Amino acid sequence: MLAAVALLSAGPPVSAQASAEGLAFPSVNGDWGTPGPYATAVQVGVVNTLYYPRDIAASSRRHPVIVWGNGTGALPLVYRDLLLHWASHGFIVSAANTPTSNLGISMRAGIDALTQADNNPASIFYRQVDLGRIGAAGHSQGGAAAIVVGADPRIDTIIPIQPGPLADIDDVHVPAFLMAGQYDSIVFPVLVQAFYDDADHIPAIYGEVRGADHFTIVGDPGPFAAPTTAWFRFHLMDDAEARTQFYGPSCGICTDTRTWSDVRRNTLVP
Repeated sequence: MLAAVALLSAGPPVSAQASAEGLAFPSVNGDWGTPGPYATAVQVGVVNTLYYPRDIAASSRRHPVIVWGNGTGALPLVYRDLLLHWASHGFIVSAANTPTSNLGISMRAGIDALTQADNNPASIFYRQVDLGRIGAAGHSQGGAAAIVVGADPRIDTIIPIQPGPLADIDDVHVPAFLMAGQYDSIVFPVLVQAFYDDADHIPAIYGEVRGADHFTIVGDPGPFAAPTTAWFRFHLMDDAEARTQFYGPSCGICTDTRTWSDVRRNTLVP
């Protein structure tokens, strides 16, 4: 499933700090929108495409996982820049190779495959996958899939980006960062707000990206790169700097009116 073509993309080398800190991931000094310290690689499989740190086989730490669902009719290549961006920050990204991701079947299969690879001495991922730290994200139909997969007990947090309607957030029991686009005419912000309003049983944040339409995330992820990276770095890497973007009285996104046209946090957000 994970075998096939390996395509390398250029990127900055792993820093000496990163290789020397054991389980701690290197700080990016709050600059989550620029590429991280890891050079990246791509492995195209039958069911999933993996984006990951190129030298992962020699890494001194286990790397958290993000499973990704595509929008309707799309494949991982459409979101390549965002998925590589996450990989450059140290994540293993398993993107479903399906244009109909809503049920989350391929996303769950990606977790299963990485579990097998982590136990396979012949795999570059042998003992390098942090299976205790897994996030789910997706766009449009894939955003709904992130909510569906969020009910899986292996998932620690979700980022549904402009999610379609075919999901039930009542089944999710992990923190959620629901993202909308101010000028999205396909998944209107009010539809994303409905998920947020229904997520009163979990810590939930609603963020509406100023000026974004439904396809702003395609290609260059622009305003979606930094906040999604910060969210996953806090929830899956314990990045304390990233926490302040979302939590506490000095919540960074709450006061950043240049990036956000609307931000809401429910009462379960600390």
